Amino acid sequence: MEEAERVELTVDAVAPGGHCVARVDGQVVFVRHALPGERVVAEVTELHRGFARADAVEIVEASPDRVAPPCPYARPGGCGGCDLQHVAPAAQLDWKTAVVREQLSRLGGLTDAEIDALRVTVAPLPGGPLGWRSRVRYAVDATGRAGLLKHRSHEVVPIDRCLIAHPAIQALPVLGQNWPAADAVATVASTGGDVVVTALADGTPTPVDLPGGPATTDLPGAPAVAPGGPTAGDAPATVREVAAGRDWTVPAGGFWQVHPAAADTLVDAVLDLLDPRPGESVWDLYGGAGLFAAALAARVGPDARVTVVESAAEGVAAARRNLADLSRVEVVAARVETALARRRITGPVDLVVLDPPRTGAGAAVVRDMIAATPRAIAYVACDPAAFARDVRTFGRAGWRLAALRGYDLFPMTRHVELVGLFLPPAR
Repeated sequence: MEEAERVELTVDAVAPGGHCVARVDGQVVFVRHALPGERVVAEVTELHRGFARADAVEIVEASPDRVAPPCPYARPGGCGGCDLQHVAPAAQLDWKTAVVREQLSRLGGLTDAEIDALRVTVAPLPGGPLGWRSRVRYAVDATGRAGLLKHRSHEVVPIDRCLIAHPAIQALPVLGQNWPAADAVATVASTGGDVVVTALADGTPTPVDLPGGPATTDLPGAPAVAPGGPTAGDAPATVREVAAGRDWTVPAGGFWQVHPAAADTLVDAVLDLLDPRPGESVWDLYGGAGLFAAALAARVGPDARVTVVESAAEGVAAARRNLADLSRVEVVAARVETALARRRITGPVDLVVLDPPRTGAGAAVVRDMIAATPRAIAYVACDPAAFARDVRTFGRAGWRLAALRGYDLFPMTRHVELVGLFLPPAR
């Protein structure tokens, strides 16, 4: 095979990364824009030692789960932000479930019977598959046009609308403006009603007032829209989010779940799985603004110790600000690995919740958590592969994955969120 060559092939199972697997003359081909069981004409986009990548550019025999993508940019050579717009919404959940199962088997070392016992499924969130993304970062090309990136590329695809963006973001005139001095434009539409636009140039954020932004006029708490371009005026650097029965003030450019229903969904899952009891001590590792810590503190009571560990300076500041009313909550500014290894936090501890970055917690963190002898650990994971590798580490130490829930926090994309419950051998 050669790059740009077109080959007809039959598509096999789904694979991580929004692809399906196929084979041509014994060579593995990862095909985007396809579905299992389809016969397609695929155009080769990349060649690597042992495998190739390709896009399905013609569908010879279609799967019954295939639908017309609602977005005209979700196509081969178009925007790379959505991997699964050609897949019916219910089938997207099956697709993600299959990926989770495969990773637990291949990387996690679980048997089919163990995976079956977990009854792994991926549940949708309220609101449907479009209009959910509350934070969108647009790239800017050399001519100053805003758009989104092609798959595995730095090439900007100019667009006129992103259909998975929150309606308040879709209504902003960001895509109708020229941005000659910006590298990117970040937009936020918070659950508290704030709408913020920030231009980024060489990593420096500049608040922006946009003329004629209709979305902002209908949202309580949103900044007023003023004529003119980028300005370093009084546009807010923080936004208000509402979750777990509390108001949160977080940096506009800081981390917060991008689906409006995600924060409450994850909190409910963690509380249900851990079943916290009055007086129990808690660690909230990779704690961010303290979302899980606040919810757990309300359950364990005012006399119980809750410790948040966060390394990002803006996350530490947000946690200390948002949890100031909870006198028994301590915020430790440190990397989780460092806090555990250097005993910045010490056991014993009853409950642990961790929400690590996409790379996972890692073997050292897992071992140090286990050494603190908690009765249960809730693991919030945004990458099934990293999660599965950590499942194997837990298993080697005698801990078991006792429950697992999947959530479609990112409809139309390959991403899936998991919440797992780990229990020690005695339990």
